[in-house]
Order: sequence, then C-alpha cells, then structure tokens
Amino acid sequence: MNHEKYIQRCLQLAKNGIGTTRPNPSVGAVVVHNNKIIGEGYTSPYGGNHAEVNAINSVTNTELLKEATIYVTLEPCSHYGKTPPCADLIVKSKIPNVVIGCLDTNSLVAGKGIERLENSGCNVVVGILEKECKEHHKRFFTVQNKKRPYIILKWAETTNGFIAPLTKNAQKPVWISNQYSQQLVHKWRSEEHAILVGTNTVIADNPSLNVRSWTGNNPIRIVLDKNLRIPTDVNVFDNNVKTIVLTGSKNKIEPQEDLLFKQIDFSPNLAEQVCTVLQEENIQSIIIEGGAKTLQTFIDANLWDEARVFTGLNEFKSGVEAPVLKGKLKKEESIGSDVLKIYIND
Repeated sequence: MNHEKYIQRCLQLAKNGIGTTRPNPSVGAVVVHNNKIIGEGYTSPYGGNHAEVNAINSVTNTELLKEATIYVTLEPCSHYGKTPPCADLIVKSKIPNVVIGCLDTNSLVAGKGIERLENSGCNVVVGILEKECKEHHKRFFTVQNKKRPYIILKWAETTNGFIAPLTKNAQKPVWISNQYSQQLVHKWRSEEHAILVGTNTVIADNPSLNVRSWTGNNPIRIVLDKNLRIPTDVNVFDNNVKTIVLTGSKNKIEPQEDLLFKQIDFSPNLAEQVCTVLQEENIQSIIIEGGAKTLQTFIDANLWDEARVFTGLNEFKSGVEAPVLKGKLKKEESIGSDVLKIYIND
C-alpha cells in the first residue's frame, strides 16, 4: 500500500485547520479500505472533534472499518482533554491498521497512544513522511519542546536594503511590497496566534494588524511600548481585537476588556522576557512585523524560527536599514514583481 500517498492527503487536510485548533495541533486523517479513501477529516476548532473522530464519523459503511487502515499526521492522543482519547476510538472501531506520520512529543501522549493501539492488537507503522509532518506541526512542537511560541520574522525591503524611509508625510505605511504580497501577509496573519510590533512602527504607520484582506481570525496584537508613548487613538487600541501592551512604565493602567498592560524590564534580555509573557498567555505562534530594531532584537537573541523577507522593485535614497539575518535559505519564489525569500534558523 502506498503509505506516502495517504499521509500526503492527511497533510493537505490538516492545513485546513491551521489557525483554528489552538492549543491543539491541526491534524489530518484518512481512512482507507482496499486502496480507496472511505473517510477523511481534520481537527475541528478547539473543543470540537479531533481529526481521527471526524474521519471515522465520515465513513458511510462502518463495517469496512474492520478491514481498514487509518492514516494520521500525528500520533493519536491517549488522554482525556476536551474530548475522549482518539486511540480509544480507533480501538473501539476495530480498525486493525494505523499509519502515523510522526510521534507526539507532548508528555501526555509521547508514545502512549501507540502503546495503547499496539496493546489492543493494532498493527502500527510510524514515520511516514515524518519530516513533512514535523514541519506541518512545527508550532505545536515548538511550544512543547522549547516552551515558547513559534516565531516568524517578516519584513519587506527595497532593492537597496531599506525597510522604511527616514521621513514621510503621513501616518501610514510606505508600501514596498505589491498588493499580492500584502494579501499573502494577511493570510499568514490568519494562521498565527499573535502579531508583534514596536512603538515606532505604531506611531509611524498606525497599523491595524488584522486580516482585512483575507478570511480568518485576527491575531492577538502584541505591542512594545517601553514608556507608553503611543497615543490612545491609534488603530491597535480600537478594542476590536485583544491587544497586549508590554511596557517598562510603572504607571498603573486599568485594563479594558480587550486591552491588557504587562510590565517587563526593557533590558538586554528583552526578547526572552517577551517570550515568557507569550508563554504565560498560551500563545503558540507569533509574527514579528517590525520595526527594524524590534526584529533585530529577536535575531540577536537567536529567538526566531523562520524569516519571511520580501524584496520589492523600488529603492529609497536613504532610510531605515533592513535587519541583518543569518539563516538557511529554505525557499525563494516570485510574488508578482516581488521576490519572497524564506529562511529558517538552523
């Protein structure tokens, strides 16, 4: 049987849940009988069914389950959370064969799901398209193993290496990337849990940091504001999306329904402190969109996993220089007239 083909389909399905299943991983599953897919599913939004449940429930003729194979990107859970263990459902459904992309590193699972299946007589195969499955579940694994969110750096730079002009006439962004790249960024925002910018970016650009050019959830907004210099009438304080302001000010500020203030020490270990707050807030992934100083802070602290860098066609005679990054080039592609390079932190 072509295990890779069916795990690949699981990965395609799993992408449908990205950004909606937190804190659960977005898993994909398919049920196969005689080389034909008879059921498939992916993880429902948090509190709903896991992928295995949705896949099994989609099978019309349940008698076929006794001769079927279930494929899943991640080891089935063996513990009770919001829903019962998926390993138990597989056993109860009498599915004899289970093929798994990669093991779950969560201490609540970590091999226990496979043990449960094998002890019940299931034939279990592990490690099919393991690299691809680990890549898909990178946010979940980073939180589990590194005790911090998956961190994505993102910026656009001119052909001569600037990310912003030194001066401008209006409080709004000066676009370097094209409209297609801008829409892609909004898609990315819908997939991540939070988005972070520094004080100067908010004051200079007055960004909304939402997904207005895409369909999906708006990320939680994280704003660095050491001395509370940001005016109260900017877009990030519109109470439309949960916003957390990290400040060094000791002035007590009353929180609002969707606006929190957390005090940190803006010292050399700023990036580590930000990660600590994000972990306390159970944030699984974050896009850091600027400015240059904020981006460089995380680069210098080696606290980043992926960098997505657009290069546009235009040039500035002078400006704010782009961050200096050392990473492995993973992918390069054209987005219309822009070039997108994606780096990973080796």
